[in-house]
Amino acid sequence: MQEPSSAWPRPDGAITAILAIDLQRDFCAGGSLAVPDGDRVIPIMNRVLDAAYARGSACYATRDWHPPNSRHFEPHGRWPVHCVAGSAGARFHRDLRLPVGAALVSKGTTATNDGYSAFEGYLDEAHGTVLQKDLSERGVTHLVTGGLATDYCVRATVLDAMARGFHVTVIEDGIAAVDRTPGDGQRALDEMRAAGAAIIHSTSL
Repeated sequence: MQEPSSAWPRPDGAITAILAIDLQRDFCAGGSLAVPDGDRVIPIMNRVLDAAYARGSACYATRDWHPPNSRHFEPHGRWPVHCVAGSAGARFHRDLRLPVGAALVSKGTTATNDGYSAFEGYLDEAHGTVLQKDLSERGVTHLVTGGLATDYCVRATVLDAMARGFHVTVIEDGIAAVDRTPGDGQRALDEMRAAGAAIIHSTSL
């Protein structure tokens, strides 16, 4: 259902979907790859998702869903083991409120795929249903996004979305960075802005 024109700050005539990125236990406090201040974004994204559901906008939630032998993990990759498919750490944060009917996008599902971008993920891997296909079927042209982490999966998803012709709005207070190198999060935000993404505070929604 297309929302009223005043529902979100977006290009005229665009149909909006919300994309909540990797709000999983392993990326939050106590997780194996905890993002500093990662828990802070949960209530913000809950408000955004609640508002989107009330307006009839489609809602998507991505999740890392790695096999145990993923090349993504040390010692061959750069990250500690995290978000192994079916594990407790791969579950969504206990306080996350996903709307009824939210579509789950699983990514990084093979040993050779890092799965940074949501556009590498599947809603239904058995039938080859990727995110872009589902968005196109719904007529979505504008994505509002937030989640974890700014300098990896958020950045990769936003840049991929824009390369595919989507308009993108990033919720600045609904993201948090790993900052493996100090300043990575700000550099990612600057890169997304330079590519044309709108960067707004959640209170502007």
